[in-house]
Amino acid sequence: MARVLIVDDEKLIVKGLRFSLEQEGMQVDCAYDGEEALNMAKQTEYDIVLLDVMLPKMDGFEVCTQIREFSNMPIIMLTAKGDDMDKILGLEYGADDYITKPFNILEVKARIKAILRRNTRKEPVKEKAKIIEKNGLRIDLEGRNVTVDGKAISLTAKEFDLLELLASNPGKVFDREQLLNLVWGYEYPGDVRTVDVHVRRLREKIEPNPGEPRYVMTKWGVGYFYKG
Repeated sequence: MARVLIVDDEKLIVKGLRFSLEQEGMQVDCAYDGEEALNMAKQTEYDIVLLDVMLPKMDGFEVCTQIREFSNMPIIMLTAKGDDMDKILGLEYGADDYITKPFNILEVKARIKAILRRNTRKEPVKEKAKIIEKNGLRIDLEGRNVTVDGKAISLTAKEFDLLELLASNPGKVFDREQLLNLVWGYEYPGDVRTVDVHVRRLREKIEPNPGEPRYVMTKWGVGYFYKG
């Protein structure tokens, strides 16, 4: 049974989402402000967090940032604004996906199910290295842990998935459309800028000098590859 946290100060929205998700057999908890949401996330490892941007006490971006300090639980941002920058900001702060209000509940359920499928269908690593290690970067594929020169690096679920795909295929150049489909899924409605945002965030975390990367490289005009 998937456990979902809905965070929104509009109680009618929360009520509708809760009813619909419970009809799907999910266990749903609700929070109505940022502080309450953060406290609940610290106490429970949720399978999905639906997090509104505009919240009392602490906005959704701050909640997302603080959750990322201790957990990689998937976060879908809910925003009433249609501006692309707000959507990108949601990803910059560590969100895995975003949905713009007003939304169709069928779309919300489809996004949730897509993330749950990806997380439950993680295939065990067979007949290949369980640990990828080179030039100070160590990737534990089973434990989903990353260290650089012995220092632990906290990655979001999507950042790790992206790094795992690239590092498992050293030297292979993936274009942004391929990365979007393989990491986010073919049903993901976002665009390729999502890939650029996550590559930039990944580099900021693992590269000694993000401006001159030594792990995640750019093939100009084509895409990205891992320098093995």
